[in-house]
Amino acid sequence: MNANPVLLQKKYTRIIILLAKEKGISLDQALSFFYHSELYDLLSEGISDMHCMSDEYLVKDLEREYERCNVFNNTQTNSMEM
Repeated sequence: MNANPVLLQKKYTRIIILLAKEKGISLDQALSFFYHSELYDLLSEGISDMHCMSDEYLVKDLEREYERCNVFNNTQTNSMEM
């Protein structure tokens, strides 16, 4: 089932604002991360009716993805310094 494009865009906006608030990052950083995330791919392609999940649930999932990326980036940076 595909969501109404206007409603989906509003959902994206709420998710980005909530992610920025929860992680203490700028809206630009949250926007960039969201549009490059696995979650965005799932939502935009209508996979698993993810758009039916609450904004809070989706942000928690996005936060886990954000943390995984930060851990990966920190690990890469540390290994380059050695």
